[in-house]
Amino acid sequence: MTSLVTVEDLRVSFGGAEVVRGISLSVAPGECVAIVGESGSGKSVTARTLLGLAGPGSEVRAGAFRVSGRDALAFTPADWRRLRGGFAGLVLQDALVSLDPLRTVGAEIAEVLAVHDVVPRARRADRVLELLDAVGVPEPATRAGQYPHQLSGGLRQRALIASAIAADPPLIIADEPTTALDVTVQAQILRLLAERRAAGTALLLISHDLAVVASIADRILVMKDGRIVEEGPARDVLSAPAHDYTRALLAAVPSVASRGTRLTTGAPRARATPDLSARVLAGTGLARSYGSRRVVHDVFFTLHAGETLGVVGESGSGKTTLARLVLGLLEPGAGQVTLHGQPWSRRPERARRPLRPRIQLVSQNPLDSFDPRHTVGRLIAEPLRLPRAGRRERVLDLLARVGLPPGTAARHPRELSGGQRQRVAIARALGPRPDVLVCDEPVSALDVSIQAQVLDLLADIQAEYGTAMVFISHDLGVVHHVADRVLVMKDGRVVEEGDVTEVFARPRDPYTRALVASVPRPAPSPDRAASIKHGAAG
Repeated sequence: MTSLVTVEDLRVSFGGAEVVRGISLSVAPGECVAIVGESGSGKSVTARTLLGLAGPGSEVRAGAFRVSGRDALAFTPADWRRLRGGFAGLVLQDALVSLDPLRTVGAEIAEVLAVHDVVPRARRADRVLELLDAVGVPEPATRAGQYPHQLSGGLRQRALIASAIAADPPLIIADEPTTALDVTVQAQILRLLAERRAAGTALLLISHDLAVVASIADRILVMKDGRIVEEGPARDVLSAPAHDYTRALLAAVPSVASRGTRLTTGAPRARATPDLSARVLAGTGLARSYGSRRVVHDVFFTLHAGETLGVVGESGSGKTTLARLVLGLLEPGAGQVTLHGQPWSRRPERARRPLRPRIQLVSQNPLDSFDPRHTVGRLIAEPLRLPRAGRRERVLDLLARVGLPPGTAARHPRELSGGQRQRVAIARALGPRPDVLVCDEPVSALDVSIQAQVLDLLADIQAEYGTAMVFISHDLGVVHHVADRVLVMKDGRVVEEGDVTEVFARPRDPYTRALVASVPRPAPSPDRAASIKHGAAG
């Protein structure tokens, strides 16, 4: 079958630094090729280069680079502009950034129809509604008149896909299209892309998640440091990975199978034994409203020393509001939170302030919570109630505890990687020696191997100090790996709770069953477990 895109020995450099190093690939009609790798691997630069969007200051070289049968190395900027949208549609990770905030989504899609002269002007409004309906957007007439910020993440991503397919391009390039989405919305987007592929559209899918691409890809290319280290049919790569890096990626995926092991090595890890006689935190009949909208309804929970309570649910389920109630950042409209049996909510802040060190937060994006003017050392020292002479020693001890060198104390957060910043956030939270850590999506923005390091670190801390954790996530695999018990939330209510393995293995509530069914998994294989174990041990 004739390929729509073919590149041989593709090399992309910025300022003399080569970030894509001699890769070759092709994509044929009706085929899904997935490029898998972590941040910095070169996969997104590769995808953008195929559309002439490598970026300013880039140098692109190739032995061969053909797009739709033409020599792309000879393309002018005008040639590339005509190609985009008509030949290839691009779907990026963050639709809120990709869509114009000053235009309705209907106007955004209509522009593609106009630029590529897809339908007559009189038909454009109807075609916009047809496209929104085709990608599963409910009430398309209403949504077409709304702005991106008025839509949920899933609806924005669907609108972006509608824009990408508006000119019926033979190729779709999807760069991390589901990374930030809840598991059920992620499954919906993957089904939508699979439908386009079944209709004959070629799909180039960029992801760091092997489980996500397993259900849709025909071939997988694994990138590391700008090179392809492994490629082949998806089932072969997933069931019998040949390269150590691919095996490490698979081994680092948290799941029920990884419980009790270190994700970074595969070795057994120490687990804290929950002390059921020591109730550290409890919520009783918690409710919270914003205006007339009730966002948390009658929630009960308990948390014991050394225990991890997982909280799962989609965006809007009330998870983060529950976290704020637990932290005392919001007051419940009804019910109360107790800390060590004493009232935590519904008390004056001056009475609560001395107890705040006992409950600490690890958030999804620590960069947003750090003062960018402060060094790491000052950020970690800030909550410490120690004499000045003792603070530096404690800061260095905390940095060592989370696996960061002493020199990190003099750096600023923006100078660090995402994984390093999350380690700093954990060090800062550990400083006051808390009884409870509230972890709100602490690894959702991290690559799989960095995620594995952070999850191992949290497990080590819990085993050493007996810290109790509330672990909030939309990723059921992560929760299954870390939690002892789980609350499943929907529309502000707890619809199911209990032992995490029991709940996920035999869910009773239809919503829990839908969540579990939506979790992407690598293709099953008799020798997958052995290949993962081998990779972890190596």
